[in-house]
Amino acid sequence: MAQTTDSATGSGELEQKQILKKYLDDSREALLWKLEGLTEKQARWPLVPSGNNLLGIVKHCANVEIGYFGQCLGREWPTPDEIVPDAVFDEDPQADWYATADESIASITDLYRRAWAFTNEAIDTLPLDTVGRVPWWRSGEVTLFRLVVHMTDETARHAGHADILRELTDHGVGLRDGNTNIPDWKAGELAVYIDKLKNLAERAGN
Repeated sequence: MAQTTDSATGSGELEQKQILKKYLDDSREALLWKLEGLTEKQARWPLVPSGNNLLGIVKHCANVEIGYFGQCLGREWPTPDEIVPDAVFDEDPQADWYATADESIASITDLYRRAWAFTNEAIDTLPLDTVGRVPWWRSGEVTLFRLVVHMTDETARHAGHADILRELTDHGVGLRDGNTNIPDWKAGELAVYIDKLKNLAERAGN
C-alpha cells in the first residue's frame, strides 16, 4: 500500500503536477498518433530485427503504466484480465510487446487511454512524495514523483521508436498532427540532403 505524508498539497505542488502531466501527456499523444490511419497488419508488422512493432509499443506502455501506478502504489486495476500477468513472462518474455489475434488497434488504444486516466488519477489525488514500491527495481521504495518522471522518460523513448517505425511503414513523419518538425523539402532537395549525408559518412570511413 502506498504511504502518504500528512502535509496538504499546496499550490506549488499543484503546479508541479500540471507540468509533469503536460509532458507525459504530450508523449502519450505522440505515441497514439503514430497508429492513426494504419491497417491492423501495418500496426503489427515487425520492421526491425528486434521485432518492435507500433501496436506492441502501445500495448507495452499501457501495461507498464498500469503496473507502476497500480501495483506499485497499492492501487487495483479494475479489470486485471486485460493486462499481461507476470507468470506469462516466464514462457514469453515479450508477451506485452505484440497484439494477440483477439486484440485490435481499437482495443489496445482504449486500454492505453484508460491506463492514462488511471495514472493521472494517481497524480491528481496523491502527494508527489507518496511512497510506493517497485518489486523489480533494486532500490525498492520510490516516490510518486520519481514514478512520473520515469514513466515520462520511458514513454518519450518509445514515442521515438514509434517515429522511426511509422516512417519505415509508410514514410509518415511528424512531431505532432499538423507539425512535421522537418523542412518542407522542394522537389529534389531531400535527395540532395541524403546524398550529402552519405558523402559525409563515406569520408568518415569505417
